[in-house]
Amino acid sequence: MRTLSQDSSDRAKWFRLSLLPAVFAIAVALIFVLHLDRYLTLHSLASHREWLIGQVAQHPALTAIGFVAIYLLATVFSLPGSSILTMAGGFLFGLVFGAMISVAAATLGAIVLFVIARTSFAAYFQNRVQGTIGKLRSGFAKSALSYLLFLRLVPIFPFWLVNLAAALLDVRLRTFVLGTFFGIIPGAAVYASIGSGLGEMLDRGQTPDLGAVFQPSILIPLLALAVLSLAPVAYRRWKPA
Repeated sequence: MRTLSQDSSDRAKWFRLSLLPAVFAIAVALIFVLHLDRYLTLHSLASHREWLIGQVAQHPALTAIGFVAIYLLATVFSLPGSSILTMAGGFLFGLVFGAMISVAAATLGAIVLFVIARTSFAAYFQNRVQGTIGKLRSGFAKSALSYLLFLRLVPIFPFWLVNLAAALLDVRLRTFVLGTFFGIIPGAAVYASIGSGLGEMLDRGQTPDLGAVFQPSILIPLLALAVLSLAPVAYRRWKPA
């Protein structure tokens, strides 16, 4: 005979298993019903330039909340266009505030994906990405924050993969939040800076360089920060016994 606690445990288990598909279905519905996918291109940003600027001027708080919601959904479901969204943040809200809300939205989206992956589909993902995740396991086990900062600062590791890797390798939520938040600030600042000058570029008929983060003047400082983030790892390895 089943007990009340067993029934509660089963309900909690099914809730966790249904969480990801439910959130995914809702997000996809919102994206296509509201046509949010149309705004994840530079062409769309340029085409709707006047309307977007007008919305920010008339409804600054509501526009900022909407921007964060779109960015959060794009991050949770690994939709392409995060760099364009960050540029849009700089374009609409200025360099500082645009970078701030982009970092906040990306961090919140990463947290949602992190929690869902850990609570709902840990075993499912582990069985399918074991080879990739296994290469990161030893590093995360000893110096989670340092390695997470490194992976965030170097702009070659897919954002979604780092989110899943951290979740599946039992990184603490606090460590994940700190590593994600501080690790993505430099890159966000670069793209928000481009976005803040996007109006002038469009007026001159120029196209912003989405690969700006890979230019030596930007990439080298990012790599230097990434190497610096591994200093605690090097110290622990080489410190006298």
